[in-house]
Amino acid sequence: MRWQGQTLDADDGALPGLERAGFVRSVRTPEFEGVTFHEVLCKSALNKIPEGSGLPFKWTINPMRGCSHACRYCFARTTHEYLDLDAGRDFDSQIVVKTNVAAVLRKELHRRSWRRETVALGTNTDPYQRAEGRYRLMPGIIRALTDAGTGFSILTKGTLLRRDLPLLTAAARVVPVSLAFSIAIGDHELHRSLEPGTPSPRARLEVVRAATDAGFDVSVLVAPVIPYLTDGTAALDELFGAIAAAGATSAVAFPMHLRGSTRGWFLEWLAARHPALLRRYRQLYGRGAYVTPEYSAWLRDRIEPLLARHGLRREAPADPGPPHLADSAPRPDPQLALFA
Repeated sequence: MRWQGQTLDADDGALPGLERAGFVRSVRTPEFEGVTFHEVLCKSALNKIPEGSGLPFKWTINPMRGCSHACRYCFARTTHEYLDLDAGRDFDSQIVVKTNVAAVLRKELHRRSWRRETVALGTNTDPYQRAEGRYRLMPGIIRALTDAGTGFSILTKGTLLRRDLPLLTAAARVVPVSLAFSIAIGDHELHRSLEPGTPSPRARLEVVRAATDAGFDVSVLVAPVIPYLTDGTAALDELFGAIAAAGATSAVAFPMHLRGSTRGWFLEWLAARHPALLRRYRQLYGRGAYVTPEYSAWLRDRIEPLLARHGLRREAPADPGPPHLADSAPRPDPQLALFA
């Protein structure tokens, strides 16, 4: 792979967590200003979901860790701490790339023990974030899954999926393929502030249209719904209308949850941009990660008629609401209900 102006750091002593991840080298390039890619060799491509998780699938693939989408509310931020990186700017700018993921996956899928269970992509960080344009990991992953007769689902905010539509269309003739897009914010200024590294909502809607034109039943995740910022009836109605006009067949929406380090990272942004909302957020979230049951019910009552109006309603699990156990206990992520 050719990188213009690349720099290599052979010594990863400052990143001890990456040594455990099979670190090979770090790469910087002017095309991705402020971002460092840490190339690693993974030992396994398939991740098994713990029993009792409540999720509608048992296996996931995460070609990368960290995400240049830089969404302030991203629930996956805490996973960067396992690599001794922080969940804030490091998560946005220190991207771990599993360069051999497709080759490892192909070997795992050809084991006699593999039962061809559905595999989900996009459940942690986005497989179609900008780095995919350089590393092109997804075509190899898609081909490996298809050749092994294994169905899969993809959830993304990235418009790079358009590049792979011919490959996905061919795969769908052989195995079940489910495509979903995340479009949480319609307002341009709020989008640029909260999701600065993502393609615009309009660009994502164009890819929804391209995918539906290619024959896919596309779902859209309107989540997180951000309390007091994106939960207005007019804003939701406009966004659902645009999603329906793009050809999506269904949509799901849930309120934002603020787990682990994500809470502090988001509240720091809120204090700088919307300080008047801090008190209301403390009341809404208390010391936990989830909104109150009253807000969840209120939002659901607001959203359901809008989904029905735009023909986007589908049967989906209700928002889980506050946990019955400690906040640190594993919880199914609401966004993954899109694949139920």
